[in-house]
Amino acid sequence: MYEAFVAAVAVLAGAVASVAGFGIGSLLTPVLSVSLGTRLAVALISVPHFAGTALRLWRLRAHVDRGVLLGFGIASAAGGLLGAFFFSRAGSPTLALVFGLLLLLAGIGELTGLARRVKLTGLAAWAAGALSGLFGGMVGNQGGIRSAALLGFHLPRHAFVATATAIALVVDLARMPVYFAVEGRAIVAEWPLLLLTLAGVVAGTLAGERVLSWIPERIFRRVVATLIVGLGVYMLTRGV
Repeated sequence: MYEAFVAAVAVLAGAVASVAGFGIGSLLTPVLSVSLGTRLAVALISVPHFAGTALRLWRLRAHVDRGVLLGFGIASAAGGLLGAFFFSRAGSPTLALVFGLLLLLAGIGELTGLARRVKLTGLAAWAAGALSGLFGGMVGNQGGIRSAALLGFHLPRHAFVATATAIALVVDLARMPVYFAVEGRAIVAEWPLLLLTLAGVVAGTLAGERVLSWIPERIFRRVVATLIVGLGVYMLTRGV
């Protein structure tokens, strides 16, 4: 039953991410943390997150803004390395608290509309890029901060999604070596869950655009935001 639930959430996470640009780590981490603890869950999910993000980038590669990617990506990668360092030093309760707080803020920001109104420009945008990488490296959750920063560059819709995806992949490349150095043996030991989530995320990514295009964007975003708030509260209680 648990494995079937994990598989269903993995497919949902890949589908949501293919449309909303986030969701793989946000949805899967709380589910896997039940059996693995937050620390190992964050490390293991980096693999399907990388696969889903790489697949999404391949489909959107023609729309990437290379200028923004170069500068913003460097700042995010530096933040990702620093975040991975904090990951290697922190325990599961601390990571659960940080992750839960980020989910809660992201969900509330979306429900209130604040997340779509905030636009960062200049140095604030670059600082937010580094901060998004930091949280991406630490707990794998960075989409909200990164989106707020990228809004300041006034990119067209397709370029926005493609560039955000490319930056997420850069952060994955920066943090994953640290994850495997710290939790590599534990990740390999959980290979059934790893393969299950990997297959689910890839399947969801491929199917997501067609399936979720039937749902009105306003309703979709509110449902996802409500789910994220609930997951954030759950992770906070685990951390406490």
